[in-house]
Amino acid sequence: MAVIFSDRREAGRQLAGELVRFAGRDDVIVLALPRGGVPVGYEVAQALKAPLDVFVVRKLGVPGHEELAMGAIAPSGVRVLNDEIVSGLAIPPYVIDAVAAKEEKELLRREHLYRAGRPPPQLNGRTIILVDDGLATGSTMRAGIKALKKPRRPYRRGRSRR
Repeated sequence: MAVIFSDRREAGRQLAGELVRFAGRDDVIVLALPRGGVPVGYEVAQALKAPLDVFVVRKLGVPGHEELAMGAIAPSGVRVLNDEIVSGLAIPPYVIDAVAAKEEKELLRREHLYRAGRPPPQLNGRTIILVDDGLATGSTMRAGIKALKKPRRPYRRGRSRR
């Protein structure tokens, strides 16, 4: 069941209301997936009095139907695939690799742009609230979670991993 909000900021305020147990804690950080997750994350961070930062993840869109996610990539070399979509559409590994290579460049470009020379936030020992503005296939959120569980390292291209 889809919940409809008047805008992303209202969604963030309502989400923050569900997260009040994290308010005022020194160990909490809100990470927002750009672009749509940023206004949601902003409201959550403000309400919880927590720092806000971005965490860049890129959807791997199906060629010709780019809004349909066949997976996503994230920092630390993370790639997740939506097996149902990949197998259902018989998307070959070389196509996945080509889309991932293109999105890797965009991920790195956006990380550089959004960081503006600042290092990524220190996350060890922190409670991370990862925020986006919705979940269609869940690929970007799964990639973000998986990347946050790994030690941070630059994205490296590799064979398709499912």
